[in-house]
Amino acid sequence: MLKRLLSLIVSIFMLAAVAAPVAFAAEGEMIVAYISVPEDWENPCVWAWDDDGNGAFDAWPGDEAEKDPANDGWYYIYLPSWVTNVIINANDGSVQTGDFPIEGKNAWIAVESPEAWDVSYDAKTTGEAPAYVKKITVYARVPQSWEAVNLWAWLHPDGTNAFDSWPGESMKANDKGWFTARVPAWINSVIVNGGTEGVQTGDLTVEPKDMYIIVANDLSAEVAYENPDLAGDNITVHVKVPDDWANPHLWAWLDPDGTNAFATWPGEPLQDGGEWYSLSVPGWINSVIVNANEGGVQTGDTKDLETGKDIWILVSGPEDYVVAYEEITEAPVADDAPDVVEPAPAPAETPGPAPVSQSNSGSPARWIIATVTAVAAAVGIGIAVKKKK
Repeated sequence: MLKRLLSLIVSIFMLAAVAAPVAFAAEGEMIVAYISVPEDWENPCVWAWDDDGNGAFDAWPGDEAEKDPANDGWYYIYLPSWVTNVIINANDGSVQTGDFPIEGKNAWIAVESPEAWDVSYDAKTTGEAPAYVKKITVYARVPQSWEAVNLWAWLHPDGTNAFDSWPGESMKANDKGWFTARVPAWINSVIVNGGTEGVQTGDLTVEPKDMYIIVANDLSAEVAYENPDLAGDNITVHVKVPDDWANPHLWAWLDPDGTNAFATWPGEPLQDGGEWYSLSVPGWINSVIVNANEGGVQTGDTKDLETGKDIWILVSGPEDYVVAYEEITEAPVADDAPDVVEPAPAPAETPGPAPVSQSNSGSPARWIIATVTAVAAAVGIGIAVKKKK
């Protein structure tokens, strides 16, 4: 009897030990991913998500890793412990690994090439990583006459500075016309400056979230918390799907920017309007996927759509669909097809925008590949289901 009682007590403690990390993770536990990359991989970033498609970051290429000051050749990045899949990329997302699983604990990832990497949970570095500090991104546009672009940030009225000395952090230009810098989320004041006397904004009071600052020639500045490049009227996407496509959804994004219109796969449900389903989406999107059956069946990536125009998509099957900018009155035939944008599967080395993947294909066009096997009347049908990353 005593042995049974002791066994029961031990079992309870073991169960508690297993359950505790899960509860803590749900409250925001972080892990450290240490990363080493080839010498020609600059500014390595991490794209991470869980098996349900919830992304750790808003847009490709994810968050940039920082150099580990105590371990030459290694970078580090903090990730939510709930992520289960990662992609390591660099050079502004133009080079990357495939996607691979990761456990919810500190990991050491050694990347040898886009096709070869190793994940270990045994320490490959010495010492501890610097303490976790939540960061935000500051985007700035300045007059063309500026020879440099720097960011100074601090906490007012405390006076704690984000950087060691003026003029602060040098902002990096991206391919979308913005200069960017990362700062701790505890700051509430910034100055954008050109590094020379008199070339700067005034003190700008800001909120602790990603921000966009446009500096005019007279050095006045406007601060926004949504990308002004994505402003504009919504458009309507009209969709017609096969009868066995239940509960159809739309996934939409801006390619190659990687900005998603919706937070998680499979996107937003299309509204049944009778003959056509429809959904209002931001006018800046230029890529879509139609999916149904809880994301289990889908079209390929339809990219290079014209922005700001209503879209009609006639779906006959996962690989059989057409897209037009006016209502499609009947199904097209091969010899008399309307002028449409042809669907294109995601290329192997082109980063895509969505946050879900379980493949090891190396493509951040972010497909999930699931295999569903139905057995009926002695016929085996294997259906490869690809989901957007």
